[in-house]
Amino acid sequence: MGLSFDPDTVSLPVGHFIGGELIAAEGAIEMRRPSDGKVYAACPVAGVDMVDRAVESAKATLKSSNWGGVRPRERTKALQAWADLIEAEAETLARIEALCSTRPVGQLVAGDIAITAEQIRFFAEFADKEGSELVPTDDATLGMIMSEPYGVVGAITPWNFPISMAGWKLGPALAAGNAVVLKPSEMTPFSAVYMAQLAVRAGLPAGLINVVLGDGPTTGTALTGHPEIAKVSFTGSTRAGSAIMENIARTGVKPMTLELGGKSPQLVFADADLDKAAAAIAGSVIFNAGQACVAGTRLIVEKSVADRLTAAIVERMKAARAGATWDETTQYSPIISERQRARVDGIVRAAVQAGGECLTGGGAMETRGYFYEPTLIANVDQANPAIVEEIFGPVLTVQTFETEEEALALSSHPTYGLASGLFTTDLSRTIRLARKLEAGTVWVNRYSRSRDHILPTGGYKRSGIGKDLGREAYLANRRTKSVLISL
Repeated sequence: MGLSFDPDTVSLPVGHFIGGELIAAEGAIEMRRPSDGKVYAACPVAGVDMVDRAVESAKATLKSSNWGGVRPRERTKALQAWADLIEAEAETLARIEALCSTRPVGQLVAGDIAITAEQIRFFAEFADKEGSELVPTDDATLGMIMSEPYGVVGAITPWNFPISMAGWKLGPALAAGNAVVLKPSEMTPFSAVYMAQLAVRAGLPAGLINVVLGDGPTTGTALTGHPEIAKVSFTGSTRAGSAIMENIARTGVKPMTLELGGKSPQLVFADADLDKAAAAIAGSVIFNAGQACVAGTRLIVEKSVADRLTAAIVERMKAARAGATWDETTQYSPIISERQRARVDGIVRAAVQAGGECLTGGGAMETRGYFYEPTLIANVDQANPAIVEEIFGPVLTVQTFETEEEALALSSHPTYGLASGLFTTDLSRTIRLARKLEAGTVWVNRYSRSRDHILPTGGYKRSGIGKDLGREAYLANRRTKSVLISL
Protein backbone atom coordinates (compact mmCIF):
# COMPACT_ATOMS: atom_id res chain seq x y z
CA MET A 1 0.00 0.00 0.00
CA GLY A 2 1.30 3.48 -0.91
CA LEU A 3 1.79 6.16 1.71
CA SER A 4 0.44 9.09 -0.33
CA PHE A 5 -2.96 10.33 0.85
CA ASP A 6 -5.71 12.87 0.30
CA PRO A 7 -5.09 15.69 2.82
CA ASP A 8 -8.79 16.53 3.05
CA THR A 9 -9.69 13.09 4.45
CA VAL A 10 -7.46 13.08 7.56
CA SER A 11 -9.23 12.99 10.93
CA LEU A 12 -7.47 15.06 13.60
CA PRO A 13 -7.66 14.69 17.40
CA VAL A 14 -8.44 18.35 18.06
CA GLY A 15 -8.40 19.13 21.76
CA HIS A 16 -6.38 18.76 24.95
CA PHE A 17 -5.61 15.27 26.26
CA ILE A 18 -5.95 15.14 30.04
CA GLY A 19 -6.49 12.17 32.30
CA GLY A 20 -6.71 9.81 29.34
CA GLU A 21 -9.54 11.76 27.67
CA LEU A 22 -9.68 14.07 24.67
CA ILE A 23 -11.16 17.35 25.84
CA ALA A 24 -12.75 19.18 22.95
CA ALA A 25 -11.93 22.88 22.86
CA GLU A 26 -12.70 25.68 20.49
CA GLY A 27 -9.81 26.53 18.21
CA ALA A 28 -8.33 30.00 18.55
CA ILE A 29 -5.26 29.89 16.28
CA GLU A 30 -5.83 29.51 12.53
CA MET A 31 -3.75 26.71 11.03
CA ARG A 32 -2.64 26.48 7.39
CA ARG A 33 -1.05 23.53 5.63
CA PRO A 34 2.54 24.43 4.63
CA SER A 35 2.28 22.41 1.42
CA ASP A 36 -0.56 24.44 -0.08
CA GLY A 37 -1.44 27.26 2.33
CA LYS A 38 -4.98 25.98 2.89
CA VAL A 39 -6.71 26.57 6.24
CA TYR A 40 -7.49 23.13 7.66
CA ALA A 41 -8.00 23.50 11.43
CA ALA A 42 -7.68 25.78 14.44
CA CYS A 43 -5.58 25.14 17.51
CA PRO A 44 -7.12 25.59 20.98
CA VAL A 45 -5.22 27.61 23.58
CA ALA A 46 -5.03 26.24 27.11
CA GLY A 47 -5.12 28.92 29.78
CA VAL A 48 -4.03 28.75 33.41
CA ASP A 49 -7.06 26.68 34.48
CA MET A 50 -6.56 24.02 31.79
CA VAL A 51 -2.84 23.78 32.51
CA ASP A 52 -3.62 23.43 36.22
CA ARG A 53 -6.08 20.66 35.41
CA ALA A 54 -3.40 18.81 33.43
CA VAL A 55 -0.84 19.16 36.21
CA GLU A 56 -3.30 17.94 38.81
CA SER A 57 -4.11 14.95 36.59
CA ALA A 58 -0.41 14.12 36.34
CA LYS A 59 0.08 14.42 40.12
CA ALA A 60 -2.96 12.27 40.89
CA THR A 61 -1.89 9.60 38.41
CA LEU A 62 1.61 9.42 39.85
CA LYS A 63 0.12 8.84 43.27
CA SER A 64 -2.58 6.33 42.28
CA SER A 65 -0.38 4.29 39.93
CA ASN A 66 2.85 4.60 41.92
CA TRP A 67 4.53 4.85 38.53
CA GLY A 68 7.78 6.09 40.03
CA GLY A 69 7.81 3.41 42.72
CA VAL A 70 6.75 0.25 40.90
CA ARG A 71 9.18 -2.49 40.01
CA PRO A 72 11.30 -0.71 37.37
CA ARG A 73 10.92 -3.52 34.84
CA GLU A 74 7.18 -2.78 34.76
CA ARG A 75 7.94 0.69 33.44
CA THR A 76 10.25 -0.85 30.85
CA LYS A 77 7.60 -3.28 29.59
CA ALA A 78 4.88 -0.60 29.42
CA LEU A 79 7.08 1.75 27.42
CA GLN A 80 8.13 -1.05 25.07
CA ALA A 81 4.45 -1.84 24.43
CA TRP A 82 3.90 1.85 23.63
CA ALA A 83 6.81 1.80 21.16
CA ASP A 84 5.32 -1.28 19.49
CA LEU A 85 1.97 0.47 19.08
CA ILE A 86 3.62 3.60 17.66
CA GLU A 87 5.19 1.41 14.98
CA ALA A 88 1.93 -0.41 14.32
CA GLU A 89 0.08 2.91 13.91
CA ALA A 90 2.87 4.54 11.90
CA GLU A 91 0.78 5.32 8.83
CA THR A 92 -2.02 6.98 10.80
CA LEU A 93 0.47 8.94 12.87
CA ALA A 94 2.37 9.96 9.72
CA ARG A 95 -0.76 11.27 8.00
CA ILE A 96 -1.66 13.41 11.00
CA GLU A 97 1.82 14.90 11.15
CA ALA A 98 2.44 15.25 7.41
CA LEU A 99 -0.81 17.17 7.01
CA CYS A 100 0.25 20.12 9.12
CA SER A 101 4.04 19.93 9.34
CA THR A 102 7.00 20.16 6.97
CA ARG A 103 7.79 16.44 7.21
CA PRO A 104 7.02 14.34 4.08
CA VAL A 105 4.95 11.24 4.81
CA GLY A 106 7.52 8.84 3.39
CA GLN A 107 10.30 10.27 5.55
CA LEU A 108 8.04 10.13 8.59
CA VAL A 109 7.27 6.42 8.33
CA ALA A 110 10.80 5.31 7.46
CA GLY A 111 12.56 7.89 9.62
CA ASP A 112 10.96 9.98 12.36
CA ILE A 113 8.41 7.43 13.61
CA ALA A 114 10.65 4.37 13.40
CA ILE A 115 13.47 6.23 15.16
CA THR A 116 11.11 7.55 17.86
CA ALA A 117 9.95 4.02 18.66
CA GLU A 118 13.60 2.94 18.91
CA GLN A 119 14.39 5.85 21.22
CA ILE A 120 11.50 5.02 23.55
CA ARG A 121 12.76 1.43 23.78
CA PHE A 122 16.26 2.76 24.39
CA PHE A 123 15.15 4.86 27.36
CA ALA A 124 12.83 2.14 28.64
CA GLU A 125 15.86 -0.07 29.27
CA PHE A 126 17.36 2.48 31.66
CA ALA A 127 14.49 2.03 34.12
CA ASP A 128 15.97 -1.10 35.73
CA LYS A 129 19.62 -0.48 34.91
CA GLU A 130 20.29 2.94 36.45
CA GLY A 131 19.70 3.65 40.12
CA SER A 132 21.20 4.54 43.46
CA GLU A 133 24.86 4.09 44.35
CA LEU A 134 26.85 3.02 47.38
CA VAL A 135 29.85 5.26 47.95
CA PRO A 136 33.11 4.54 49.79
CA THR A 137 32.96 5.31 53.55
CA ASP A 138 34.63 4.05 56.71
CA ASP A 139 33.52 0.82 58.40
CA ALA A 140 31.25 2.66 60.84
CA THR A 141 29.06 4.29 58.20
CA LEU A 142 27.14 3.48 55.02
CA GLY A 143 26.98 6.17 52.35
CA MET A 144 24.43 6.18 49.54
CA ILE A 145 23.42 8.46 46.69
CA MET A 146 19.72 7.80 46.23
CA SER A 147 18.09 8.50 42.87
CA GLU A 148 14.39 9.29 42.45
CA PRO A 149 11.98 10.89 39.93
CA TYR A 150 11.25 14.61 40.02
CA GLY A 151 7.47 14.17 39.84
CA VAL A 152 5.70 16.15 37.12
CA VAL A 153 7.88 17.31 34.23
CA GLY A 154 6.76 20.15 31.96
CA ALA A 155 7.87 19.70 28.35
CA ILE A 156 7.59 22.01 25.35
CA THR A 157 8.40 20.85 21.82
CA PRO A 158 8.92 22.72 18.52
CA TRP A 159 7.20 22.42 15.15
CA ASN A 160 10.08 21.16 13.01
CA PHE A 161 10.10 17.48 14.14
CA PRO A 162 6.94 17.11 16.24
CA ILE A 163 6.95 13.31 16.74
CA SER A 164 10.70 13.04 17.25
CA MET A 165 10.79 15.89 19.75
CA ALA A 166 7.86 14.46 21.71
CA GLY A 167 9.79 11.18 21.93
CA TRP A 168 12.90 13.02 23.12
CA LYS A 169 10.96 14.50 26.03
CA LEU A 170 8.53 11.72 26.92
CA GLY A 171 10.85 8.72 26.65
CA PRO A 172 13.45 9.60 29.31
CA ALA A 173 10.99 11.38 31.62
CA LEU A 174 8.60 8.42 31.76
CA ALA A 175 11.34 5.80 32.01
CA ALA A 176 12.76 7.74 34.95
CA GLY A 177 9.41 7.48 36.77
CA ASN A 178 7.90 10.92 36.11
CA ALA A 179 4.58 12.08 34.71
CA VAL A 180 4.62 14.66 31.90
CA VAL A 181 2.54 17.64 30.85
CA LEU A 182 3.51 18.28 27.23
CA LYS A 183 2.84 21.41 25.18
CA PRO A 184 3.55 20.80 21.50
CA SER A 185 3.90 23.68 19.09
CA GLU A 186 0.61 25.33 18.18
CA MET A 187 1.62 24.88 14.53
CA THR A 188 1.90 21.07 14.73
CA PRO A 189 0.02 19.85 17.82
CA PHE A 190 -2.06 16.84 16.80
CA SER A 191 0.53 14.08 16.41
CA ALA A 192 1.50 14.56 20.07
CA VAL A 193 -2.14 14.12 21.11
CA TYR A 194 -2.36 10.90 19.09
CA MET A 195 0.89 9.61 20.63
CA ALA A 196 -0.58 10.21 24.09
CA GLN A 197 -3.74 8.33 23.10
CA LEU A 198 -1.57 5.42 21.93
CA ALA A 199 0.23 5.41 25.28
CA VAL A 200 -3.04 4.79 27.10
CA ARG A 201 -3.99 2.07 24.61
CA ALA A 202 -0.60 0.45 25.26
CA GLY A 203 -1.31 0.26 28.99
CA LEU A 204 0.39 3.31 30.47
CA PRO A 205 -1.70 4.82 33.27
CA ALA A 206 -4.21 7.35 31.94
CA GLY A 207 -3.08 10.77 33.12
CA LEU A 208 0.63 9.94 33.05
CA ILE A 209 0.93 11.88 29.78
CA ASN A 210 -1.19 15.01 29.50
CA VAL A 211 -1.09 17.23 26.42
CA VAL A 212 -2.17 20.87 26.51
CA LEU A 213 -2.41 22.80 23.25
CA GLY A 214 -1.66 26.47 22.92
CA ASP A 215 0.92 29.16 22.27
CA GLY A 216 4.01 30.17 24.20
CA PRO A 217 2.88 33.43 25.83
CA THR A 218 -0.30 31.90 27.28
CA THR A 219 0.06 28.12 27.61
CA GLY A 220 3.83 27.89 27.75
CA THR A 221 4.09 30.58 30.39
CA ALA A 222 1.42 28.92 32.52
CA LEU A 223 3.19 25.56 32.25
CA THR A 224 6.77 26.60 32.94
CA GLY A 225 5.72 28.86 35.81
CA HIS A 226 3.38 26.34 37.46
CA PRO A 227 4.47 25.70 41.07
CA GLU A 228 3.83 21.93 40.79
CA ILE A 229 6.03 21.48 37.73
CA ALA A 230 9.27 20.10 39.15
CA LYS A 231 11.43 20.28 36.01
CA VAL A 232 11.17 21.89 32.57
CA SER A 233 12.45 20.49 29.28
CA PHE A 234 12.30 22.71 26.18
CA THR A 235 13.49 22.55 22.59
CA GLY A 236 13.13 25.67 20.47
CA SER A 237 14.62 29.04 19.70
CA THR A 238 17.20 30.78 21.86
CA ARG A 239 14.82 33.72 22.26
CA ALA A 240 12.04 31.47 23.59
CA GLY A 241 14.50 29.62 25.82
CA SER A 242 15.59 32.92 27.35
CA ALA A 243 11.94 33.80 28.03
CA ILE A 244 11.41 30.46 29.76
CA MET A 245 14.44 31.01 31.97
CA GLU A 246 13.10 34.42 32.90
CA ASN A 247 9.66 33.01 33.70
CA ILE A 248 11.10 30.24 35.86
CA ALA A 249 13.31 32.70 37.72
CA ARG A 250 10.32 34.98 38.31
CA THR A 251 7.96 32.24 39.55
CA GLY A 252 10.37 29.98 41.41
CA VAL A 253 13.51 27.88 41.00
CA LYS A 254 13.54 24.55 39.16
CA PRO A 255 15.96 22.61 36.95
CA MET A 256 15.63 22.91 33.21
CA THR A 257 16.98 21.37 30.04
CA LEU A 258 17.10 23.75 27.07
CA GLU A 259 18.07 22.66 23.56
CA LEU A 260 18.14 25.89 21.60
CA GLY A 261 19.31 27.46 18.36
CA GLY A 262 22.36 26.82 16.25
CA LYS A 263 24.44 28.23 13.42
CA SER A 264 26.60 25.21 12.82
CA PRO A 265 29.82 25.27 10.76
CA GLN A 266 31.05 22.52 8.43
CA LEU A 267 34.81 22.58 7.88
CA VAL A 268 36.13 20.87 4.75
CA PHE A 269 39.85 20.32 4.17
CA ALA A 270 41.46 19.60 0.80
CA ASP A 271 42.26 16.01 1.74
CA ALA A 272 38.58 15.16 2.36
CA ASP A 273 36.44 12.91 0.17
CA LEU A 274 34.71 15.80 -1.63
CA ASP A 275 31.87 13.70 -3.04
CA LYS A 276 30.99 12.47 0.44
CA ALA A 277 31.32 16.00 1.83
CA ALA A 278 29.10 17.48 -0.88
CA ALA A 279 26.38 14.89 -0.29
CA ALA A 280 26.44 15.39 3.47
CA ILE A 281 26.54 19.19 3.34
CA ALA A 282 23.82 19.56 0.73
CA GLY A 283 21.74 16.97 2.56
CA SER A 284 21.98 18.84 5.85
CA VAL A 285 20.46 21.94 4.22
CA ILE A 286 17.93 20.17 1.99
CA PHE A 287 16.67 17.94 4.82
CA ASN A 288 13.47 19.49 6.15
CA ALA A 289 14.40 22.57 4.09
CA GLY A 290 17.05 23.47 6.65
CA GLN A 291 14.49 23.70 9.46
CA ALA A 292 16.61 22.02 12.10
CA CYS A 293 18.54 23.54 14.96
CA VAL A 294 21.62 21.46 14.04
CA ALA A 295 21.50 22.30 10.33
CA GLY A 296 25.05 22.83 9.05
CA THR A 297 24.43 26.18 7.44
CA ARG A 298 28.00 27.61 7.39
CA LEU A 299 30.35 25.92 4.92
CA ILE A 300 34.02 26.73 5.60
CA VAL A 301 36.19 25.13 2.92
CA GLU A 302 39.88 25.10 2.07
CA LYS A 303 40.35 27.56 -0.78
CA SER A 304 42.07 25.15 -3.17
CA VAL A 305 38.97 22.89 -3.40
CA ALA A 306 36.21 25.47 -2.84
CA ASP A 307 35.07 25.73 -6.45
CA ARG A 308 34.85 21.94 -6.91
CA LEU A 309 32.94 21.46 -3.69
CA THR A 310 30.47 24.30 -4.17
CA ALA A 311 29.70 23.14 -7.71
CA ALA A 312 28.91 19.65 -6.42
CA ILE A 313 26.71 21.07 -3.65
CA VAL A 314 24.80 23.29 -6.09
CA GLU A 315 24.15 20.29 -8.33
CA ARG A 316 22.63 18.35 -5.43
CA MET A 317 20.59 21.33 -4.25
CA LYS A 318 19.04 21.74 -7.69
CA ALA A 319 18.17 18.03 -7.89
CA ALA A 320 15.98 17.92 -4.76
CA ARG A 321 12.34 17.26 -5.67
CA ALA A 322 9.94 19.61 -3.89
CA GLY A 323 6.40 18.42 -3.27
CA ALA A 324 3.49 18.22 -0.87
CA THR A 325 4.15 16.46 2.41
CA TRP A 326 1.34 14.01 1.67
CA ASP A 327 3.15 12.76 -1.47
CA GLU A 328 5.42 9.83 -0.61
CA THR A 329 7.86 10.74 -3.42
CA THR A 330 8.58 14.22 -2.01
CA GLN A 331 12.24 14.85 -1.20
CA TYR A 332 12.17 18.54 -0.30
CA SER A 333 9.91 20.19 2.27
CA PRO A 334 8.02 23.49 2.43
CA ILE A 335 8.74 26.18 4.99
CA ILE A 336 6.37 25.95 7.97
CA SER A 337 4.51 29.22 7.30
CA GLU A 338 4.31 32.26 5.05
CA ARG A 339 5.68 34.37 7.90
CA GLN A 340 8.75 32.14 8.29
CA ARG A 341 9.34 32.05 4.53
CA ALA A 342 9.23 35.85 4.46
CA ARG A 343 11.77 35.93 7.30
CA VAL A 344 14.10 33.58 5.40
CA ASP A 345 13.80 35.71 2.27
CA GLY A 346 14.39 38.89 4.25
CA ILE A 347 17.71 37.58 5.62
CA VAL A 348 18.79 36.36 2.17
CA ARG A 349 18.05 39.78 0.66
CA ALA A 350 19.92 41.51 3.48
CA ALA A 351 22.87 39.16 2.93
CA VAL A 352 23.01 40.04 -0.77
CA GLN A 353 22.72 43.74 0.00
CA ALA A 354 25.69 43.35 2.35
CA GLY A 355 27.80 41.95 -0.49
CA GLY A 356 26.79 38.30 -0.67
CA GLU A 357 26.29 36.48 -3.97
CA CYS A 358 23.67 33.76 -4.51
CA LEU A 359 25.32 30.92 -6.42
CA THR A 360 21.95 29.20 -6.56
CA GLY A 361 18.46 29.93 -5.25
CA GLY A 362 17.66 33.13 -3.42
CA GLY A 363 13.89 33.32 -3.63
CA ALA A 364 10.51 31.72 -3.07
CA MET A 365 9.51 28.89 -5.41
CA GLU A 366 6.73 29.61 -7.88
CA THR A 367 4.38 26.93 -6.61
CA ARG A 368 1.58 26.43 -4.12
CA GLY A 369 2.58 26.39 -0.49
CA TYR A 370 5.48 27.94 1.34
CA PHE A 371 8.46 26.58 -0.59
CA TYR A 372 11.82 28.33 -0.77
CA GLU A 373 14.65 27.56 -3.17
CA PRO A 374 17.74 25.82 -1.74
CA THR A 375 20.19 28.71 -1.57
CA LEU A 376 23.98 28.98 -1.48
CA ILE A 377 25.51 32.39 -0.72
CA ALA A 378 29.18 33.24 -1.33
CA ASN A 379 31.27 36.37 -0.63
CA VAL A 380 30.13 36.75 2.97
CA ASP A 381 32.14 38.01 5.92
CA GLN A 382 31.60 37.40 9.64
CA ALA A 383 29.28 40.40 9.92
CA ASN A 384 26.98 39.33 7.09
CA PRO A 385 23.37 38.70 8.26
CA ALA A 386 23.43 35.21 6.71
CA ILE A 387 26.41 34.35 8.97
CA VAL A 388 25.12 36.04 12.11
CA GLU A 389 21.43 35.04 12.10
CA GLU A 390 19.93 31.58 12.59
CA ILE A 391 17.87 31.52 9.40
CA PHE A 392 16.03 28.22 9.94
CA GLY A 393 15.64 27.68 6.24
CA PRO A 394 17.45 26.09 3.26
CA VAL A 395 20.28 28.63 3.15
CA LEU A 396 23.98 27.73 3.15
CA THR A 397 26.86 30.22 3.21
CA VAL A 398 30.38 29.50 1.97
CA GLN A 399 33.65 30.95 3.23
CA THR A 400 37.20 29.88 2.39
CA PHE A 401 40.39 29.45 4.39
CA GLU A 402 44.06 28.61 3.80
CA THR A 403 45.21 27.56 7.29
CA GLU A 404 43.75 25.46 10.07
CA GLU A 405 43.87 28.43 12.42
CA GLU A 406 41.87 30.52 9.97
CA ALA A 407 39.28 27.75 9.66
CA LEU A 408 38.87 27.59 13.43
CA ALA A 409 38.51 31.36 13.68
CA LEU A 410 35.77 31.36 11.03
CA SER A 411 33.96 28.47 12.73
CA SER A 412 33.53 30.27 16.05
CA HIS A 413 30.17 32.02 16.44
CA PRO A 414 29.55 34.63 19.15
CA THR A 415 26.09 33.26 19.99
CA TYR A 416 25.75 29.59 19.07
CA GLY A 417 27.64 26.34 19.64
CA LEU A 418 25.22 23.48 19.00
CA ALA A 419 26.85 21.26 16.36
CA SER A 420 29.66 21.20 13.83
CA GLY A 421 30.94 19.13 10.92
CA LEU A 422 34.50 18.25 9.98
CA PHE A 423 35.61 16.61 6.72
CA THR A 424 39.20 15.36 6.58
CA THR A 425 41.15 12.10 6.30
CA ASP A 426 43.88 13.32 8.66
CA LEU A 427 43.35 11.56 12.01
CA SER A 428 45.59 13.94 13.95
CA ARG A 429 43.71 16.92 12.60
CA THR A 430 40.39 15.23 13.45
CA ILE A 431 41.33 14.80 17.10
CA ARG A 432 42.94 18.23 17.34
CA LEU A 433 39.94 20.07 15.90
CA ALA A 434 37.33 17.98 17.68
CA ARG A 435 38.86 19.27 20.90
CA LYS A 436 38.90 22.88 19.73
CA LEU A 437 35.54 23.25 17.98
CA GLU A 438 33.09 25.13 20.22
CA ALA A 439 30.09 22.85 19.85
CA GLY A 440 28.24 20.19 21.80
CA THR A 441 28.43 17.76 18.85
CA VAL A 442 31.17 17.21 16.29
CA TRP A 443 30.38 15.02 13.28
CA VAL A 444 33.38 13.81 11.28
CA ASN A 445 33.03 12.84 7.60
CA ARG A 446 29.24 12.88 8.03
CA TYR A 447 26.56 15.32 9.13
CA SER A 448 23.69 13.51 10.78
CA ARG A 449 22.64 11.95 14.06
CA SER A 450 20.89 8.95 12.48
CA ARG A 451 20.03 6.28 15.08
CA ASP A 452 22.81 7.00 17.57
CA HIS A 453 20.54 7.37 20.60
CA ILE A 454 23.41 6.73 23.01
CA LEU A 455 25.09 10.03 22.09
CA PRO A 456 23.66 13.04 23.94
CA THR A 457 22.89 16.27 22.14
CA GLY A 458 23.09 19.76 23.55
CA GLY A 459 24.92 22.99 22.97
CA TYR A 460 27.56 25.40 24.14
CA LYS A 461 27.06 29.15 24.59
CA ARG A 462 23.43 30.23 24.00
CA SER A 463 22.61 26.97 22.23
CA GLY A 464 21.34 25.50 25.46
CA ILE A 465 21.70 23.97 28.89
CA GLY A 466 21.88 20.24 29.58
CA LYS A 467 21.45 17.30 27.21
CA ASP A 468 18.78 15.42 25.31
CA LEU A 469 19.25 11.79 24.25
CA GLY A 470 21.81 9.43 25.70
CA ARG A 471 22.22 8.30 29.30
CA GLU A 472 22.49 11.97 30.22
CA ALA A 473 18.85 12.58 29.27
CA TYR A 474 17.66 9.79 31.55
CA LEU A 475 19.77 11.04 34.47
CA ALA A 476 18.50 14.59 33.87
CA ASN A 477 15.03 13.31 34.76
CA ARG A 478 16.15 11.92 38.13
CA ARG A 479 17.18 13.87 41.21
CA THR A 480 19.59 12.61 43.86
CA LYS A 481 19.90 12.80 47.60
CA SER A 482 22.85 11.88 49.80
CA VAL A 483 22.25 9.48 52.71
CA LEU A 484 24.79 8.69 55.42
CA ILE A 485 23.97 5.99 57.98
CA SER A 486 25.86 5.29 61.19
CA LEU A 487 26.17 1.53 61.72
